[in-house]
Amino acid sequence: MSQFSLLGSRRFAPFFWTQALGAFNDNAFRNALVMLVAFQMGLDDHTVSLYTNLAPALFIIPFFLFSATAGQLAEKFEKTRIIRWVKLFEIGAMALAAIGFYTHHTTLLLVVLFLMGMHSTTFGPIKYAILPQALKPQELVGGNGLVEMGTQLAMLVGMIAGNSLMLVAGAGPLLASGATIAVAVAGYLASRKIPAAPATAPDLAFNWNPFSETARVLGITRSDRAVFNAVLGISWFWFFGTVLIAQLPVYTRETLGGDGSVNTLVLTLFSIGTGVGALLCERMSGRRVEIGLVPLGAFGLTVFGVDLYLARHGAALAHGLDWLGFLRSAGSWRIALDLTLIGVFAGFYVVPLFAFVQARAPREKLSRIIAGNNILNALLICLASGFGLGLGMLGFDAPRIFLAAALLNVLVAVYIFTLVPEFLMRFVTWVLVNTLYRVRVDGMQHLPEEGPALLVCNHVSFMDPLLLMANLRRPARFVMYYRIFNIPLLKFVFRTARAIPIAGQKEDPAVLQRAYDEVDAALAAGELVCIFPEGALTRDGAIAPFRPGMLRILERRPVPVVPMALRGLWGSVWSRRDSMLGRARLPRRFRARVELVVDAPIAPGQVRLDALEARVRALRGDRA
Repeated sequence: MSQFSLLGSRRFAPFFWTQALGAFNDNAFRNALVMLVAFQMGLDDHTVSLYTNLAPALFIIPFFLFSATAGQLAEKFEKTRIIRWVKLFEIGAMALAAIGFYTHHTTLLLVVLFLMGMHSTTFGPIKYAILPQALKPQELVGGNGLVEMGTQLAMLVGMIAGNSLMLVAGAGPLLASGATIAVAVAGYLASRKIPAAPATAPDLAFNWNPFSETARVLGITRSDRAVFNAVLGISWFWFFGTVLIAQLPVYTRETLGGDGSVNTLVLTLFSIGTGVGALLCERMSGRRVEIGLVPLGAFGLTVFGVDLYLARHGAALAHGLDWLGFLRSAGSWRIALDLTLIGVFAGFYVVPLFAFVQARAPREKLSRIIAGNNILNALLICLASGFGLGLGMLGFDAPRIFLAAALLNVLVAVYIFTLVPEFLMRFVTWVLVNTLYRVRVDGMQHLPEEGPALLVCNHVSFMDPLLLMANLRRPARFVMYYRIFNIPLLKFVFRTARAIPIAGQKEDPAVLQRAYDEVDAALAAGELVCIFPEGALTRDGAIAPFRPGMLRILERRPVPVVPMALRGLWGSVWSRRDSMLGRARLPRRFRARVELVVDAPIAPGQVRLDALEARVRALRGDRA
């Protein structure tokens, strides 16, 4: 079922429209304020510059001051009730803005801007923490993709609307006020339809000190290294995006020679690209939290960021072009494609990171981790502004600032992927599996969402662990023959995935005993462990008799057993069919259509070796 079906579900649709309308209003109000100050109040350039530089700071200060408090609110209280109060607060803020617009009272408008920063700060931890409560695990990536798409498009439309309405001669303040109040009311009405989202930590002791709580929230965010580095990755996305968007007006005027309509066009291309990339994540990940897309996204940001510099740099030969004139000029379509694809790969980059944080972080701490994420995002946004200003003072024009950000992206990506090799491992796995196979999965709802379980599967090819790794919704520890574990090119993947090497009793009893101990420790920690009970790859395509080692595991640690079967792998790349026939191992079934079938768990007390073997045979059926 497509992710777009969520837009017809009460579990998701009211929340989607609530957050999208809020994103619209944030940007409509901010841009209307800038247009009023810059073009309608007759202020000198120095005063205009003061207000336009003060405005972003006032909006972002609440993220530093109140994010930790907002995270506590989202954990301790029912989330929907908080959302409704936040939307009522937004209506009040927009009513004050209307007074400020009508009277041209800049101090009041700056106060409202600070209040809208508080609005976004409070809503932020709820925005992402509510999704795991409302959505099924297989819907998490699609839901995040829709939220990211909706946010990008709402921000874009809000910027355009705020600019356009305020510039209407004689009626700008009235139109801008009416639009923002109407959207705030619509957001509140949408929030009334959001189903209840119970508190995840109702007994949390509330700390009203924002400074000590900020330190504690950052400590919680850092407690899981993989989650923290995902948060750093999200913050880097905001750094990169801020650098790009901040330079676009200057880039449009000085490098492209365009007017305001060209600036709107390039913003539109980037926003639409990000939305498309976010939506594609569900299809490309197979509805799983696939962090293997993150290195792909980082690669694309650098490649197309560099190409944006190469496409055109230096001063424009003509000025004052409108958007049609720009598109008719030489090289314009390459620039348009670069901007769009930077957005697409930004979607590939950020959506899996958000889904990863939501899936991996403890539910009772998720809102505070999102709050910590927002604090770091705000810090990186400030650094991005300083980065752009600093390079500008050194004489860098906009294209060279784009180039610097794209090259810096390489260093940041290498740093994150070195700290957490799981990101790179998942990328290698995703590329290999999607290059060699077309996989259909059936019965994934039978995989336990939490707690330990022993997965058992037939063993057809050397790629079986990678294929399962790429398609299981939860990480699993694989028990594999130590010689396969030590294959040079794949050892990095297996070691990073914490696979468990095993040997026969006669080969190496110490390795065998260590494997049993590691399996037991993994199950005791609530993890999934996958074994191939045949003990070796099939040599003829048939399922070999199951060995009794699995029973030894269950005697020591009784856990549910989940039968699985791989279909269609015999004769594909890396199966033993060719070697059995005395032929070289060639890609005789490259991009083979294969299936993974998952059956309902069996209670540990009901497991019998012969019955389990028969069940896996039945799941596999006639399609070897």
